[in-house]
Amino acid sequence: MTLTELKYIVAVAREKHFGHAAEACFVAQPTLSVAIKKLEDELGVTIFERGGTEVSTTPLGAQIVAQAERVLEQTAVIKEIAKQNKDPLNGPFRLGIIYTIGPYLLPQLVKTMIHKVPQMPLVLQENFTVKLMELLRQGELDAAIMALPLPDQGMMVQALYDEPFVVAMPKDHPWAERSSVSAEELKSETMLLLGNGHCFRDQVLEVCPEMARFSTASDGIARTFEGSSLETIRHMVASGIGITVLPMASIQDSQNKDSMLRYVPFSNRAPDRRVVIAWRKSFTRHAAIDAIRQAVLECDLSGVTMLDEAAQAQ
Repeated sequence: MTLTELKYIVAVAREKHFGHAAEACFVAQPTLSVAIKKLEDELGVTIFERGGTEVSTTPLGAQIVAQAERVLEQTAVIKEIAKQNKDPLNGPFRLGIIYTIGPYLLPQLVKTMIHKVPQMPLVLQENFTVKLMELLRQGELDAAIMALPLPDQGMMVQALYDEPFVVAMPKDHPWAERSSVSAEELKSETMLLLGNGHCFRDQVLEVCPEMARFSTASDGIARTFEGSSLETIRHMVASGIGITVLPMASIQDSQNKDSMLRYVPFSNRAPDRRVVIAWRKSFTRHAAIDAIRQAVLECDLSGVTMLDEAAQAQ
């Protein structure tokens, strides 16, 4: 049994496809398949059910994969221990970030990090929250920037900023000149939402839960459109198809007099999300986490409330 074989079975369990797993591990599919078959023969068990378009994990295989994930995480710990006496700010840092934060935070964050910590280049990956948590547990990411709540409480978490939501609508919408809109009023409108898997979609549905029944109905397009990105939805709104809810940082470069959109705040207390950085409890490069957090605090994200340590303690 080798660490490479454990890495392969974790990849297949994640991708549910031998070819995709091989690509993720940067090896040829026959190499990966032979290694996994060798491990199954050595253990005398079947880890994966082959056949059909999707590979599934056997019940016993799921237990083996879970243990393999723990072994790989502990292997990452050993590597981190070996670096403890070295500069924690020296060397690449693997940072994950969710899709609805990345495009708006990363340009400033990367520029600041290059200026302040040039010896610690960021290796970036955008993905869904669930996927980033999985990569964190496996030691394939050092930290990830996500929004609360997180599906796994087994991580260290530190708050970065609070970000309010706004309502986006076409410039000729009847609400376009209003000073505010209530969450209750949204249920009368055609709402454009992100598709399943995006945590921001769930946060919007918390604001207007009435949309949930339309977004899951077979004729839901009559009341909702599910987009793959906030930018796709923004263009759909500009075309007059409906309205949407956006995080404040996503509109900072879009508010100009020639825009096809208007952004109206919520009345009373605006719904918001708390953006955090999360990492494994066993991760030892604490100075690197602090450097990233300080760089985020220096970013100019319009409308968000940056949270320094004093603010978090309140």
